[in-house]
Amino acid sequence: MRIVIAEHSLLARAGLVRLAEEAGFEVVAEAGDGVELLRKVRGHRPDVAVLGDEALAAARTVRAEMPSVGLLVLAHQADPAQLTGLGNTGIGYLLRDRICEPGRLTDAIREVGRGGSVLDPQLVGRMVDRRRRADPFSGLTRREREVLAGMADGESNRGIACRLFLSERAVERHITAIFAKLAVPEDGHRRVLAVLAYLQAA
Repeated sequence: MRIVIAEHSLLARAGLVRLAEEAGFEVVAEAGDGVELLRKVRGHRPDVAVLGDEALAAARTVRAEMPSVGLLVLAHQADPAQLTGLGNTGIGYLLRDRICEPGRLTDAIREVGRGGSVLDPQLVGRMVDRRRRADPFSGLTRREREVLAGMADGESNRGIACRLFLSERAVERHITAIFAKLAVPEDGHRRVLAVLAYLQAA
């Protein structure tokens, strides 16, 4: 498997090159920054480019121009935003401080070269948290979603209660919880605003 290694630190780059070659990879080029990385990848068309997070802008260009080239990012911190523009396949993202043995890195290179994906668990956790924060409906219970769906269909509280075999008082409690979880302003249009938010997300 042919790889290009981009790392601004000369010592770190030398260590990565040695590790890769000892694992049987062919290091076809080295780069010290993003500009050089882009030039080397265009010239050598490797299977995988291994890079630090300081070369992410160049990596996005590589992905746009040469989507078949795998990208393995060795990051300093878990930041889901860094994955923007890098695609979903042939991508690896490992935290430098959490690579506890050489095999973890070489296995990741092979997986990315095969078109697979390798993500550090810490990054995955942050991605899930961010998605939950971005989706206000993720905090609603199944019953609250059923009540909100009834509201969107124009049902009255009594109609929702009848359909779900609940008391009207229970429906009112669910609606109060929905307003709170969706942070709907306290005015006379709360029901309308909640329904609009639901319909826009549907």
